[in-house]
Amino acid sequence: MAHYADSDIPVVSVSRRYAWIIFALTFGLLISDYMSRQVLNAVFPLLKLEWQLTDAQLGSLSGIVALMVGLLTVPLSILADRWGRVKSLTLMALLWSLATLMCALSDSYAEMFAARFLVGIGEAAYGSVGIALVISVFPPSLRATLAGAFMAGGMLGSVLGMALGGVLAEHLGWRWAFAGMAIFGIVLALIYPIIIREKRVTPAVPASGKQRPSLRGLFNNPSVLCTYVASGLQLFVAASLMAWIPSFMNRYYDLGTDKAGMAAAVFVLISGAGMVVCGSLCDRLCRDRAERKISLAIIYCLLCCLLLAIGFRLEAGAVQLVFIGLGMFLVAGTTGPAGAMVANLTHAAIHGTAFATLTLMNNLLGLAPGPFITGMLADGIGLENALALVPIMSLASALVFFFAKRHYLRDVHGVRLASDEAVAV
Repeated sequence: MAHYADSDIPVVSVSRRYAWIIFALTFGLLISDYMSRQVLNAVFPLLKLEWQLTDAQLGSLSGIVALMVGLLTVPLSILADRWGRVKSLTLMALLWSLATLMCALSDSYAEMFAARFLVGIGEAAYGSVGIALVISVFPPSLRATLAGAFMAGGMLGSVLGMALGGVLAEHLGWRWAFAGMAIFGIVLALIYPIIIREKRVTPAVPASGKQRPSLRGLFNNPSVLCTYVASGLQLFVAASLMAWIPSFMNRYYDLGTDKAGMAAAVFVLISGAGMVVCGSLCDRLCRDRAERKISLAIIYCLLCCLLLAIGFRLEAGAVQLVFIGLGMFLVAGTTGPAGAMVANLTHAAIHGTAFATLTLMNNLLGLAPGPFITGMLADGIGLENALALVPIMSLASALVFFFAKRHYLRDVHGVRLASDEAVAV
């Protein structure tokens, strides 16, 4: 069967300068999203001490956000496409920022859980709607790079959330850590709709009035199903590490809350850089051979598993930190390739919902259960031993990607034929 290059994506006609402004502001809100989400991890030790929480309870405060994102991302993304992406993104940002402010005012585990529940609702569809907006105003040749770079904003936001949150918690108390994240999000959300206008970024409706492709196209080939699952399994590892690295540094390296947060932030920053590099490498090597994306994803998974498994079995020290850092560089490297594969394997008209489905699986299989299950394991066998077991999920991800590779060319060919037939109608 013939090899395929990346398929075309309809692009909204805006200037390159305005496209980069859209990227910058949408990227900024994504940073706020993850600052509000991950600041909790920096104050785990303080909450554990003040409220006498178990590791499983701490993990649930992190996992509930990802769970709500997973459950609501698809329906809210569909609503956003109908109501308007700019208005929807603004409302989401205001909701998660106000909910983060509620976290600062919480006086018990139950109140904090309820506030984090609302944070999850606010953040539910931001990733899928935001990336759909960004991709729509850029050339299709930047698909994997944009997907990797945009989602790396999550890592950068995690870095800032844990680092700044740790510093604020150490000097002003954990409540100010949440309040600082909330204020940043509210300010940026108020600026966003002033600069980005809905009419300028809304795709024109085709004059032909052709019927939109069925949403069954989200699931009607094995390669796209495998991509959803494999991406979620790999992000199980990423989510577990992001949630528990601050506590790992606190318990095994005797660092205070501020220094543990800063150290963890460095690891997450390394992971964000890896997302950008891995996505860019994917675009460079796979421009004319789209199936190479899967091979690269498999390599990322296997190397990540090896490096992290070795790292968490070493004694505390510089060598251990180097291995963990190398593993963190690759832990989310599949984000760019997976996003590009989903775009190749679904019709362009339903890419927004396709990215929402990818986000759903990322959260239900990875981001939501990862911190919670790791916390449960830590209660039983210790945090270091629990983190040493987590990379096994990377092996599972590699196996699923390998299955997708067996069907990929045939499935891409089927999507191309269906698109051509729709155009010919």
